Amino acid sequence: MFDNKYWQLIMSPFSLLYKWVMQFRNHLYNIEYKAIFQFETTVISVGNLSVGGTGKTPMVEYIIRFLLKNKLENKITTLSRGYGRNTKGFRMANEQDDANTLGDEPFQIYRKFRPAINVAVGEDRVLAIPSILYEQPENEVIILDDAFQHRSVKPNLSIVLSDYQHLFYKDYVLPSGRLRESRSGVSRADALVITKCPDNLSAEEMGNIRESASIYMRDKPIYFSGISYGNCYSPYMERPVKEKIAVVTGIAHPEPLLEFLKSKYKICKHFRFQDHHYLSSNEIQEIALFAQENQVDVLTTEKDWVKLINHSNFEASLKNHLFYVPMMVQFLDEEKSFQQLIEETLKEH
Repeated sequence: MFDNKYWQLIMSPFSLLYKWVMQFRNHLYNIEYKAIFQFETTVISVGNLSVGGTGKTPMVEYIIRFLLKNKLENKITTLSRGYGRNTKGFRMANEQDDANTLGDEPFQIYRKFRPAINVAVGEDRVLAIPSILYEQPENEVIILDDAFQHRSVKPNLSIVLSDYQHLFYKDYVLPSGRLRESRSGVSRADALVITKCPDNLSAEEMGNIRESASIYMRDKPIYFSGISYGNCYSPYMERPVKEKIAVVTGIAHPEPLLEFLKSKYKICKHFRFQDHHYLSSNEIQEIALFAQENQVDVLTTEKDWVKLINHSNFEASLKNHLFYVPMMVQFLDEEKSFQQLIEETLKEH
């Protein structure tokens, strides 16, 4: 196995080529050779520079909750590509949909917030937004999930996330690193949020991160957030979770979740799958058999939960063993400033 530095060295020519391609693409948008569309409704974009989990869905849910508190019920729509779904084109979520037709994250949001908001998926945001406005003429806010590189739509507020464990200014462009474009691309954003920070992050370290990130963000605001985990939950059982558990994850970075669970339970096994993975019948049977033979409960993320409950084997094998762990964004400082940024965007439009 190559050391990370050797891998970066070997892949550097390919990264340089990829970087040039992305810079040229962005240049075409900057000089307006490629069309950029702006819409009458307020558009808030949540995205990142890197591949992998930076916490976009929890941030989208945070914004939804804040907007609902501001009396925007039935006037909000989330729009994402719907990664991993078995459908194509524009689709407005309805009661017949599940994780297969919408994608795991859009269905998670739909299941949690319906009917207070609308959820839509569509590969082409430029075509999807007019479709939303046609079907929902009272709509006032559209939240774009994972759209920072989707330059054809100009958002009114662009929020970029960077994982504390993989800070963008220490990373490299694909395939040497995780960045989808060069570090300087972050300057297009209106705000940067450093996500998944430890609860005890010191003011000194925040200052150091701000100083390094400000080279690219200039005088734009930089915020820090962590993850808050709720009590494990199942709508099918009222009993508490057993002391011994197995963990199932299909997310990019499960380490923070595992650390939280280790503080409360004894983890006997971790079934780890790649991000957005849909478990097969054989995989579900393996997990269920382990739970039965070892008399443990199975804990998973909410994103994985919404895929499992629609599986044909769920009722027979996992229903009486499976719990999910709710997670929410928790700002470490300047939360009111972040909320004011959203409020000002709504007022200006």
